[in-house]
Amino acid sequence: MPTIAHDRAQAIAEALLKGAGCNDHEAAVVAKGCVGANLAGHDSHGIIAIPTYIDRVKRGHIVPNAPYEVVKESDNHMVVDGNWGFGFSVTERTMRTLIEKARTSNIAAATVYHQSHIGRLANYPLMAAENDMIGLITADSGRSPKAVAPFGGREARLGTNPISIAVPSDLGPPLFLDMATSAAAGKVNVAVARGEQVPDGWVIGSDGLPTNDPTQLKKGGALLPLGGPDGGYKGTGLAVMVEILCGLLTGLGFGVDPTGKHNDGCFMAVFNVASFRDVGTFKKDVADFARYLKATPPSAGSSGVLYPGEIEHIKEEARRRDGIEIEDATWGKLTDLAVEYGMKDKLGM
Repeated sequence: MPTIAHDRAQAIAEALLKGAGCNDHEAAVVAKGCVGANLAGHDSHGIIAIPTYIDRVKRGHIVPNAPYEVVKESDNHMVVDGNWGFGFSVTERTMRTLIEKARTSNIAAATVYHQSHIGRLANYPLMAAENDMIGLITADSGRSPKAVAPFGGREARLGTNPISIAVPSDLGPPLFLDMATSAAAGKVNVAVARGEQVPDGWVIGSDGLPTNDPTQLKKGGALLPLGGPDGGYKGTGLAVMVEILCGLLTGLGFGVDPTGKHNDGCFMAVFNVASFRDVGTFKKDVADFARYLKATPPSAGSSGVLYPGEIEHIKEEARRRDGIEIEDATWGKLTDLAVEYGMKDKLGM
């Protein structure tokens, strides 16, 4: 696998997105989101996704530079139609607006529909945390094909339905949650690209039996919900609530339309900490709480406790220093696109 510097990965992604029709701003937003996911160790949402996004552009499932439409709005809420644009730019713009609303309204929320994949969820609530606010976002995939079997079932009827919450603190590196409600999500696609097996408890085959072969997911298999074969009712419960917030509250509906476009429905909320208590004291308390948890004596075989979001910070420091590994299969697809757009030599591929 080639290893490249993050700024080169950003340049490659931006150039290819421009080749697909994105303007400079949108190409930069999407590329930054993807490479940021690589830096944080979420390779499933990294540059591996660029060929998929460009394929969706070619099929008319993503509209570059689509108009941003506010359908409903008040001082503390919004309903946004992304008109099938890139979810990165639609959701970032919505979060920026919610932050401004929460400065005066204290709490602000939005639903977003008709947008493509929004990438790594943490990107958006972290924007709120940087402004001394608590940010929350959940997402589902509308009526596009599903990947997760509800607890007790063997057919995929739910999305991976992720949740992310970010909180301001004095820690320096941010404290945030970013998780799927399934046992795994995009990491299965990374395993396929790398020719690797997946751990027990992630995937079942079309027969409902456990498998370690990630390719079975595309052959009628399904991901298990968070909690696996014994505790999956917890993941299913969370996924159902996300589906209600992001599928039903947005009006996207539920179930699967085999011809449907990938459609990330989102529910987002921002809470202005200053409206609840002194911001400085709150941020200190959050940091003290995280340090209290980190001081827990480690269990057998553990190197110690990490607070939520800390592992991403550790990985980002390492990858900024050492570079990002790109799967051979992904590099091949990126190179093919560079050839198609006449950029191969310019990009040094």
